[in-house]
Amino acid sequence: MDAVRLIVTSRRALAGTSDAPEVMTQVWQAQALAQAIGSRLAVFGPPELRGEALGLTELAGRGCGVLNTPELDLKDLLAAQLTDLGDARQALMYLGGLLGEVGIALVGLACAVDDESTYWQCMEAIDAADESRDRVREMLRKLADAQPVLPEREAG
Repeated sequence: MDAVRLIVTSRRALAGTSDAPEVMTQVWQAQALAQAIGSRLAVFGPPELRGEALGLTELAGRGCGVLNTPELDLKDLLAAQLTDLGDARQALMYLGGLLGEVGIALVGLACAVDDESTYWQCMEAIDAADESRDRVREMLRKLADAQPVLPEREAG
């Protein structure tokens, strides 16, 4: 499945959750998907993105690592369904939106939980999602810088 479809699926699942364990599962799924997209970009993406893509892979992996790994069937693991990046710019724009929503969901969860362990997991995962989103923004900036600018007479 292509990256944008998987990101949209992840966003919908995150938006449709309300209980803490399910939010944590969807956050983990989103981070695993970001890790898979970063890995794919590092290998197959535009050369100017490869360093930042490796950084995204590491940061998203940290985001997964601070959370308890959910028990998912392989068929339910979104990252395992990634077969095509499609347009890198579009995938990164959607991924940046997903990571922003992950941060918001985690802030809401952190404010609502009673146990300290879950609170600190949320704090670490917020940090990882925020840093991952920063990497995505940097990759989008690099893509914009790499696009040739059309002369005014051709753009008009």
